Amino acid sequence: MTLMRWNPIKDLLAIQEEMNKLFDEKLDRFSGEGALQERIWEPLVDIYEEEDKYIIKAEIPDVDKKDIDITIEDNVLTIKGEKKIEKEEKKENYLRAERFYGTFRRSFTLPTSVEKDKIKAKLDKGVLTIEIPKKEETKPKKISIDVK
Repeated sequence: MTLMRWNPIKDLLAIQEEMNKLFDEKLDRFSGEGALQERIWEPLVDIYEEEDKYIIKAEIPDVDKKDIDITIEDNVLTIKGEKKIEKEEKKENYLRAERFYGTFRRSFTLPTSVEKDKIKAKLDKGVLTIEIPKKEETKPKKISIDVK
């Protein structure tokens, strides 16, 4: 049996090389020529409650309303759409591109105490606002106290 001398530096270099390949493959689309490739993104949202409704505000800049779908199924409200790359942008000589493009999807479970048929949505200056009215019986009621 022949004994071999173990070289830990050689093994570490091999591991480093494999990690570099992995990162190069995964991050290639975020740099260089692939900088404008479509990326996975989700619009940021604020969700808050008012006395008579819930409100969802989603940041969706540069997206036309025809490219947005809002659906409700099994008490889950889903916003989905696509932010498209403008064709003339590909001709530009970008030094850095950080804006995201591509399809997006966000889903939110609604409480059972909402009026699904009366939900309204509007798009203004890149912000999608969805108003979800509460059912009448679930709104807080003030009870007066008689003093004797």
